Order: sequence, then C-alpha cells, then structure tokens
Amino acid sequence: MNTLRFFTNADVARALDYAPLIEALRTGLAVACESPVRGCHDLPHDASLLHMPVWQKGQGIGVKLVTVFPHNSARQLPSVAAVFTLFDDETGQPLALLEASEMTARRTACTSALAADYLVRHDAERLLIVGGGTLAAHMVRAHCCVRPYRQIEIWARSPAKLAPLLAQLQAEGFPVCASSDLQESVQQADSITCITTSREPLVLGAWLQPGTHLDLVGAFLPSMRETDSAAVGRARIVVDTREGALHEAGDLLFAIADGVINQQALTTELKDLLNGHGQRVDEQEITLFKSVGFALEDLIAARALLAQQPTN
Repeated sequence: MNTLRFFTNADVARALDYAPLIEALRTGLAVACESPVRGCHDLPHDASLLHMPVWQKGQGIGVKLVTVFPHNSARQLPSVAAVFTLFDDETGQPLALLEASEMTARRTACTSALAADYLVRHDAERLLIVGGGTLAAHMVRAHCCVRPYRQIEIWARSPAKLAPLLAQLQAEGFPVCASSDLQESVQQADSITCITTSREPLVLGAWLQPGTHLDLVGAFLPSMRETDSAAVGRARIVVDTREGALHEAGDLLFAIADGVINQQALTTELKDLLNGHGQRVDEQEITLFKSVGFALEDLIAARALLAQQPTN
C-alpha cells in the first residue's frame, strides 16, 4: 500500500531549486498529456476559485485547487493559495498532498524562464519585472538561470513596499533596483515580465523597442490584461497552451476583439519551442509569451519533488 506524503510550502522551497526544475520542465513539457481546460469560478470581492486536473501515463494524475484573493495584500497575506494532490495513474491511490502555493510560484517562474531561454536575445542585459508581489523574487531567480542580466528593475504600484523585496534579492547577489518610471524602464528593457492582476494595460505597445521579449503571466481571466492590443499586434506570440489562451488570456482576447490579431496568431505553443520550432528568428523581432497556467507544470514539479524524497 502506498504511503501518502504531505509537503508544506517550506518543504517545497527546500527541495525544488530553480535550475533543476527548469530542466525537468524542459523535458516534461515536450511530452503530451491529458489536461482539460481549468475550471474557474468567480467568488465575492473579485476572488476566484480554480481547479486544474491533469494526467500523463507513467507520471500520475494530479489535481490542483487554487484560490486567488487579489485584495489579500491589505491583510498581509499572499493573493494566491493552493493545494495539489498527486495520484498513481495505475492504481488511483493518492501519493502526495502538497501545500502548493510555493510550488505554483516556482513552476510559474521556471516556465516563464524556460520560454525566455528560447525567445530572449542571447545578448540581453536588462530585465524588468512589472509587479512587486509574491512572484517577483521567483521571477528574478528563475530568469537569471537562463540569462546573466546586468541590471534588473522591479516596478510596482506601491514603490515603498518594494524595500524588503529589494533588500532580500540584493542580499542574494542580484543586481536589482526599483523602477520609478514604467515607460522609461520598458523602453530600456531587453526582457519584460508582467506578474500583475491588472484589468487595464500597463505596458503599451508604443513603448516596446525592437528585439524586446514580453512575458505575460499575471492576467488569468478574459477580463484581465497587462498590455494593450498594440503590444500584442507588434509581437510574434507563443502561448503555454492554445486552448487555455483562447479561453482565458485577456491580453490576447482583447487584441482579437479589436481586430489586431486573429486566432491563427496563436499557433505556437511552448511544447513547439521545446521541440525545435518557433524560436527567435532575429535580433529585431519582438516576441511575446503568454502563460495562463498549465496543469502539467504542476505534475512535473510534484513528480520532481517526490523523486527527491527517500523511500522507507
């Protein structure tokens, strides 16, 4: 009989380092799986409940439950909370239960960095993080696994709240500073990662310079967007999954509704990059990676975590 293992966020933080997780995702995301489009339910006060099932032969069955409470910062709490359950795909028996907020943050950041490894110019020196929430530190650590950035700026609506984050990352040796002017920072950045829950454009297409990579992670509902349609129209687009993007990627759906792009612009998925298709073609190209979250990332991360544990 299998023994059910339980992992706290602290357990996950100790065991799932960024570089090995990026490599596990590089291998695992290139293989097909079954992953129905995640369910999303509106809760009071702009909150959401999401459920994400996935299964892959030999790797197991996973289900993640996620709550997103965007106003939790006023309570000094993270906006995202989650649990993940891993089952054996041969017997259906539960193998592990994870407190999954830390896993979600790490796999999200590592997937973002993985796509950037194929889409960011190799001479990139400036990284901009738009958003100062829970994901910001993870994004800095993960993206620095794939490019040696010389300057990293973080922009937030409340700059005063950035001080502890900047101090932490500086102590870890990262060349980070606060951005005081978002437009100027966007115009100077080689790679831009947006991790907000904004419902209005923050990064405008008119600001993007040739050769920039734009990574959109925060908006996960059709009503959310971090860029305007002009930014989407200027870029070659890669999505984590086309089906998920067409259901939930507000940045892209607004651009389709505005007639700037059509659905055929969303033909390249992350798995295509991993299989040698759709990588950056020249130094002037503007690229865009839109992630709405893919349950296979959670399954890969949970499997990687379980594989590191001693068996009794």
